[in-house]
Amino acid sequence: MTGEDEGLAPRLAAWLAAPERAGVLTDFDGTLSPIVDDPEAAQPLPGAVDLLARLAGRYRTVAVVSGRPVAYLLDRLGPLPGVTMVGLYGLEKREGGGIEVLPEVRRWRETVDAVAAASETAAPAGIYVERKGLAVGLHYRQAPEAASWVLAWAVDQAGRTGLVVHHGKMSLELVPPVPTDKGLVVAALAEGLDAACYVGDDVGDLPAFAALADLRNQGVATLAVAVRSGEEPPELVEQADLVVDGAEGAMAFLRRLAR
Repeated sequence: MTGEDEGLAPRLAAWLAAPERAGVLTDFDGTLSPIVDDPEAAQPLPGAVDLLARLAGRYRTVAVVSGRPVAYLLDRLGPLPGVTMVGLYGLEKREGGGIEVLPEVRRWRETVDAVAAASETAAPAGIYVERKGLAVGLHYRQAPEAASWVLAWAVDQAGRTGLVVHHGKMSLELVPPVPTDKGLVVAALAEGLDAACYVGDDVGDLPAFAALADLRNQGVATLAVAVRSGEEPPELVEQADLVVDGAEGAMAFLRRLAR
């Protein structure tokens, strides 16, 4: 962790002094879980589940905010009491009970399924088509030479169907044209808090950092934590208040909050 012992403790004062008025929010891939070649093989680091449980026992709001479906997060992390799980950039949420889906996206499920099926048929070797229910991911980490094909295919499918393209690490996603992102999610989760932090590593986390900046302007103590992996977007590091090294660094930061 960059500057861990020299300057971090004072910056965590708002969380440690009044945890009942503070929130801890984090992504999953690249933060709780290392980036892997096969998206289905991603697993939380040892101790991540227990750490989330400890944080939930201490802070008013603890949440995992991911581009993965909530069902995927539940499979990897379990139904942790006190931990809100937000999937597909806000299209899905689980907060204590069942999975809630934004009503306006339900009608897009058949379209997403059709695009996923077409992608599985058309994709070159090495492209992994991730069916997310209400979104479809096209991963080219194992076939980087196919990046231009993935972009052209995604743009074409978006034009044909009305879905929109989201960019990620070595991947693109086609999602329903519903106005939601991690920034709106973070703003909603932080409502009424005196302090809120967010840990992320990808393009989809930039709106979360922007939401923290807005909250800071409203007098909320905030901390935007970027996870450095060698693949992180430069603007994420530029907008971060703190930079940590890899998922292990993200875990070290979260452990500081859990002490």
